[in-house]
Amino acid sequence: MRFLFVLILLAGTSIGVIYPWAMSNFSGHEIGTWRVYEQGRFKPLTVSLAARDAPVRVLVDLTARAERIVSQQRTVLTLTAASNGRTVLASTLQFNHSDNPRQASPQLPDKIFRDEAGVIAAVSPGPYIFTVGPGDADDIPMRAVDLILRSGVGEIDSRARPIGFSLMAIGLIGFLLTLRSGGGRPENPNSQPPPPRWGRGST
Repeated sequence: MRFLFVLILLAGTSIGVIYPWAMSNFSGHEIGTWRVYEQGRFKPLTVSLAARDAPVRVLVDLTARAERIVSQQRTVLTLTAASNGRTVLASTLQFNHSDNPRQASPQLPDKIFRDEAGVIAAVSPGPYIFTVGPGDADDIPMRAVDLILRSGVGEIDSRARPIGFSLMAIGLIGFLLTLRSGGGRPENPNSQPPPPRWGRGST
């Protein structure tokens, strides 16, 4: 029984955590990566997109001298994407869910945190202007900000996270209950009282 709950927990982790992460970071192919913040300056970026690029997932990498981003629900960065004078994407980025940032360099203490700005579902051929700016969390020691565009990304099933988290909860609770109840282990024969030595039923 304990093994069954472990399998349920692993299945929930795969559906609710690994699957959305893999779809966000590896589905489709990368259009390009551009530096939009360096040496204290933000700069707008213009990228020409084609209709065949849709849908386009917009990711942002923040390089900071920190072990983790503690923004306390404040906005670290803002991002907008516009085409033909029309805003097609507006997002706020917090980065506080990045528990396992990448190491920027073995020689530097800087870490790279990734957050998703969103998806441009339909693409009209032409130039797109991406503007990244600071939020209201002004105590983040930012070194650099990179914008990553991925083309032809797969759509994440909206049911995946709720189902995955539910399975994780069932698996974890069930596993803890089996630990508490002993998990159905066989009885220790030494725990039984010895047979009577005299009288009825004696050997």
